[in-house]
Amino acid sequence: SKAVTHHRRVMHFQRQKLMAVTEYIPPTPAVNPTCLPSPPGPPQETGLIRLLCREIAAVFQDNRMIAICQSVALSVEDKLLMRHQLRKHKILMKVFHNQVLKPFLEDSKYQNLLPLFVGHNMLLVSEEPKVKEMVRNLRTVPFLLLLGGCINDVDAILSRQGFINYSSLPSLPLAQGELVGGLTPLMAQTHSLLQHQPLKLTTLLDQYIREQSEKDSVVSANGKPDPPDPVPDSYPACLASPAHKYTLSFGCAGLHGRCGRTWGGGVHLSPGFH
Repeated sequence: SKAVTHHRRVMHFQRQKLMAVTEYIPPTPAVNPTCLPSPPGPPQETGLIRLLCREIAAVFQDNRMIAICQSVALSVEDKLLMRHQLRKHKILMKVFHNQVLKPFLEDSKYQNLLPLFVGHNMLLVSEEPKVKEMVRNLRTVPFLLLLGGCINDVDAILSRQGFINYSSLPSLPLAQGELVGGLTPLMAQTHSLLQHQPLKLTTLLDQYIREQSEKDSVVSANGKPDPPDPVPDSYPACLASPAHKYTLSFGCAGLHGRCGRTWGGGVHLSPGFH
């Protein structure tokens, strides 16, 4: 069989002219590509960035109150005055660049604070929660806006209103005083309830001893004993039984000497009087 050879079809002359006219010619670049700077590579961590990261980590670790503020046209004089007033209450003002601060927050437990870092921010930190003093000083500077922050708990973000509400809370000594004042009447009431039954028992026994003393004096005066009286209702039933023998001793104020008395059933009472 004969081989079939396919030849490329020649383009029409008019079509060749049309393709030549419409061919794209790229413009000549204004600057030679060899003169352009090389594209930026991945950022390299320098010694300064590592130092700032360690300082940021120390700030977030050593302070219990962290507040984020945004500076809006704050002059240098107002900034220095504000820094001085806050330092009186042991509140420090820290300024870090967001390019260094955000990578630290993304890899830490403080990542919930990331939405607050927009624009030029300042950190107001203190070892103790000095919220009341901070809010009072920030009210005098309208160009320094309080955005939010966290206190003692990094999982909860406090807004500006949250800081204001926190500042209105009573101080710790005042709250402790109110707690002690509320517990003192309850303790006094508990003490009185615990002392009520022993005092009542002592009163009943004292009354019984006086009655027995009066009967003994009558017997010694008449020379013959009187018939025994029934056991009073206030006398404990367990002591009135002859099967139980107890020796009770207690002190009665106002009487002197020592005496022994026998209750029904052989119960011997030997009180000591002082």
